This record gives sequence, C-alpha cells and structure tokens, in this order.
Amino acid sequence: MKPYLKWTAISLGSVVAIAHIGVLGHLVRREPDRIQVPTINIPRGTPYSSYKIEAGKDGYTIEYKANDPAILESQRSLSLDKNKKGLFGGGTEMRREWRRDQFTAEGTRNIGGVAGDGEGKLTAKEEECLVADAGARSQGAMAGSAIAAGVGVPAVMNIPYIGWLAAGWVSLLGNNIGSSAGSLVNSAISDC
Repeated sequence: MKPYLKWTAISLGSVVAIAHIGVLGHLVRREPDRIQVPTINIPRGTPYSSYKIEAGKDGYTIEYKANDPAILESQRSLSLDKNKKGLFGGGTEMRREWRRDQFTAEGTRNIGGVAGDGEGKLTAKEEECLVADAGARSQGAMAGSAIAAGVGVPAVMNIPYIGWLAAGWVSLLGNNIGSSAGSLVNSAISDC
C-alpha cells in the first residue's frame, strides 16, 4: 500500500473515531426532554378576582372566580371600663360592644333580609310607612319648635351676651326633639 493512502486512511479513521466519540458523549450527557409549559392567558377581571390553576401530565385546569370574596367582612370591637368617681358620686361603667358587618364588593352594607322586590324598589307597605314617617317628623318638628319658642326662648333670651345664640339653640333643640317624638308616635300608631 502506498504511504499517502495509508496516512489518508489513518486520518479519515481518526476523524470518524473522534466524531463517534463526540456523538456518544453528547448522547450520554443529553438531558431528558423538557416539558413545555403552555402559555396561559389569565382573564382580566375585577380587582377581587381569584385564580386556581392545576397542571399535570394530561393538561391543566383553571378555576376562576370573578368576584372573590363576594362578601367582605368587617369586625369592630369596643371595650370600655371606667371606674372613676365623679363630681356627684361614684361612677362605674363597663361597656363591651362587638359588631360584625358584611359588605358587598361595591361597598353596600348587608343588613340582612330581602331588599325590596329584587330590583331595589320599595314595596307598597314600605312606601306607605316612609311617607307616614316623613309627615310625622315634619309635624313633630313644627310642634317642637312652637313649644320651644313659647317656653324656652323667652327664658334664655335674657342671658347677657349670648341670649340670642342660646335662643337659636333652644329652637333647634325643640325642632329635633319634636321630629324624633313624631317619628316614635307614628311608628306606634301605624305599625311600621
């Protein structure tokens, strides 16, 4: 065999051997196929939206709540303990108050029960009670103002420097008390 053929065969064999070793090394160190994660377009909802996504070998599922939580809760508590001796004797006050309110996402407070006929309209009885209460408050306010003007205003008008101001306070006080009394009498009479 001729020497140049010999060197050509050795060179060609070396290149093929190195290529095989490289391919074998690549196959041995090859990482397993990576799982392609799908692109999920999450729906854009309200600020109170929640999502739950579960993915597995067979696919994925999305649980979407557009208004979660649908009802918001607020809790308040007040605890007051007074054991202070006052000017006219002992005074012990112990008050505990706890309030829990529920709100919708729009900010409306849930007061329980049914709200009218489902469309926010008043029933006939509720409308009748509302009109009667407004009339009773108006009549009570006029009566309270008249009584305060006849009895209270002349008594406080002679106070030096602030008599005119005290007369206005007495008139407003009579108006407010008369309005509240008219509403109470109406609720007792008309069963509202």
